[in-house]
Amino acid sequence: MRVLGLILAGGKSDRLWPLTKVRASAAVPVFGKYRAIDFTLSNMVNSGIRKVGILTQYNPRSLMDHLGSGKEWDLDRKSGGLFILQPYVGPNREVWYRGTADAIFQNMTILRRGEEDHVLIGSGDHIYKMIYRDLFSYHLKKGADITLLVKELDETYNLSEYGIVQLDDDMRVVEIEEKPAHPKGNIAFLGVYFMNKELLKELLYATVPQGKYDLLLDIVIPNLDRLKVYAYRFDGYWRNVKKGIKEYYRINMDILKKEVRDELFYRNGKVYTKLKDLPPPKFTTTAVVENSLIADGSIVSGTVRNSIIFRNVRIKVGAIVENSIIMESTVVEEGAVLRNVILDKNCIVREGRVIEGDIELPVFEKRAVL
Repeated sequence: MRVLGLILAGGKSDRLWPLTKVRASAAVPVFGKYRAIDFTLSNMVNSGIRKVGILTQYNPRSLMDHLGSGKEWDLDRKSGGLFILQPYVGPNREVWYRGTADAIFQNMTILRRGEEDHVLIGSGDHIYKMIYRDLFSYHLKKGADITLLVKELDETYNLSEYGIVQLDDDMRVVEIEEKPAHPKGNIAFLGVYFMNKELLKELLYATVPQGKYDLLLDIVIPNLDRLKVYAYRFDGYWRNVKKGIKEYYRINMDILKKEVRDELFYRNGKVYTKLKDLPPPKFTTTAVVENSLIADGSIVSGTVRNSIIFRNVRIKVGAIVENSIIMESTVVEEGAVLRNVILDKNCIVREGRVIEGDIELPVFEKRAVL
């Protein structure tokens, strides 16, 4: 099956501020050396998709630098490959993307010129691991026009922040409530669409020129009666980075759980990311490390507990880092104490400084000196 992958990665996500001050939510660092987009992009590559378009808009520099030519994902190829699809000014167009449907519509060329039969649309800021081939087979077996990926959410999710789906006995979607105040159920749409490419083109041409720009609200929901929209159930780990700082913190802390680590990194293929030539992490004789993830290039001489330490970080003698996320190239000097803190890249925590958070996590922007 020939499938075109499209990843929606232009989100600003004010709820992740200041982590999104200089980057899109899809480019937010996670798990020591990855970016959020690595998971959806790796899922596509592991599923045999060899042509992927990244629809980006807000602060794209960091994301583009990370993706490069797509070499790490084996997408630097003559046929297919990686395409960065940004809004642009032309003779007949001078507008930013006005929604998810409009973003695809403004890049109709990638649909028209490709030889793919189907399109898989996903989000660049969702953390999960999946091979999509079973979804493809399910779609064909059902004779579906559109297949949506769904999941039953437990009490750790705020259901009013998601699209809640109602299904019949055949898994056909009969109703979708977008972020309802009083959800009727706990089955949520996970932002993944699969459909025939010609159908997508038809729906876009019929909708976007009429001033309707959202893929879910203006295309899928109004056509539930006319089209055969089915749901494919996903039962694995899935979280949405852009839901806020607390969710971002939860996601990173989840990787310290063995069952989450095993699912995300040891099943259904690899997670690919931009590589850097750094040595393994180093622990000196004064280091104490408990239940933490320490990325390559880091040197730990202090105490680290229940924390995520990104690449090339220095934790000096006598420093204590607990329940925290410390991003790349940060230096924690002697005697400094950090608890329940998120530090962006290239920060310096001065000698003896004590910073402690509680349920409201302190988040420091890039290059802060504390």
